[in-house]
Amino acid sequence: MDINHKLEELALSLHRIDAIKFGDFMTKSGIKTPVYFDLRVIVSYPNVMELISNLLYDYAIKDSKYDHVCGVPYTALPIATLLSVKTKKSMLMRRKETKSYGTKKAIEGHYKQGEMCLIIEDVITSGSSVMETVTDLKKEGLNVENAVIILDREQGGRQNLEGNKVQIKSLFTMTELINILVKNNKISKQMGADVVNYLKNVQAPAVVPEVDRVSLPYEERAQLTSNLIAKQLFTIMATKKTNLCISVDLTSSTKILDLLQKVGEHVCLVKTHIDIIEDYTDNFTVQLKQLAQKFNFLILEDRKYADIGNTVALQYSKGLYKVGDWADCVTVHSLPGEGILKALSGSAKDVHKGVFLLAEMSSEGNLITPDYTEATVKMAAKYPELITGFVCQKKTTFKDPGVIQLTPGVQLESSKDELGQVYNTPEKVVLENGADVIVVGRGIVAAKNPELQAVVYKDTLWKCYIKRISGKME
Repeated sequence: MDINHKLEELALSLHRIDAIKFGDFMTKSGIKTPVYFDLRVIVSYPNVMELISNLLYDYAIKDSKYDHVCGVPYTALPIATLLSVKTKKSMLMRRKETKSYGTKKAIEGHYKQGEMCLIIEDVITSGSSVMETVTDLKKEGLNVENAVIILDREQGGRQNLEGNKVQIKSLFTMTELINILVKNNKISKQMGADVVNYLKNVQAPAVVPEVDRVSLPYEERAQLTSNLIAKQLFTIMATKKTNLCISVDLTSSTKILDLLQKVGEHVCLVKTHIDIIEDYTDNFTVQLKQLAQKFNFLILEDRKYADIGNTVALQYSKGLYKVGDWADCVTVHSLPGEGILKALSGSAKDVHKGVFLLAEMSSEGNLITPDYTEATVKMAAKYPELITGFVCQKKTTFKDPGVIQLTPGVQLESSKDELGQVYNTPEKVVLENGADVIVVGRGIVAAKNPELQAVVYKDTLWKCYIKRISGKME
């Protein structure tokens, strides 16, 4: 039996098992359609699954060069599994939701960077699901150039994917499938004509590839931010070649200023806790700002505001410390809700100020949940001119390349202190977890030679960053 007869047999089989539905449906791309292709039902029909996998192999896969197959979750997974067995090629699985436990991997399976992965998908409309899978595979260092599809709906998916350098082969176009059904009297000529006319007039939206923020250099990201402090901080990091933030958790203003004289040239950001200084005077912040100007670093007051908006506005601008007068940016909890950002937006109006929202914490047993983190990121999106970044632990927390990931809890060797603070290595924090600015406190402050230790941290962290943006993560 030749390929055309087999394709006709498949089309009729899919109609028979109600995998092709006619009516009024909505696709994932958000467009209405009079015909819907539902391959979820094929798992109950092993003969149909076998026919599909044989056709994909003979028509689209047999002469291709690849190391792995990966089915777009979830409908294409059974077909990808059959093809993996048939071709004796490794199968990879992409998770739609990254695990919050265990390895926390988005791609499951054994693979090496630089290997080629072939995508398997059931239907493309815009091609967005294929591109999501391609993006995740490429983040792991895999090459993806080809995808094999059962049905191309002819609504822009092929053009979108090819525009993103992914070539596709499909068993059917929608027009070809409809013509088979009309020819075999499964649907009327009028219905067939209506579907073909619909395809000509309704196209899916273009698919813009997601920008992977961790692979972009700081200079490029400085052009992608809406917050002036983030822009300034990206520029300082690129110019000074340092992504090190020192946390000066000392109670003596004299000791803090002496320390910054020694390490100021090696850091991009200085994090203070102004309310722990026992000999505080206004002169301290004057000298702190002078050092910031001398050594070209910014000042972050780690106040972690967490009250109602009116109170936070007063805490920020009034009182003993008048934080708004000298700090370039502050840390804020999202717990009180959007009012806290509204208040700070008003307090920092017409002034170059920024906010780091706490999306995650590094202390053991903290109560921040994934839902809380997600809500925090959504809240921040409403205030792009105010938000400098997030205090967080994972590169998957947010996607905006114009926003900075500030990650605390870093030491040259992994450890945990007696109060439950968990420390990670520079390699883990920068390469695996996606940190942009890395906070080091006691690792430098408590060292016998803080300046020498600051240089060690600066050089180690910068090498990790260069390795990250070069794509050489092996």
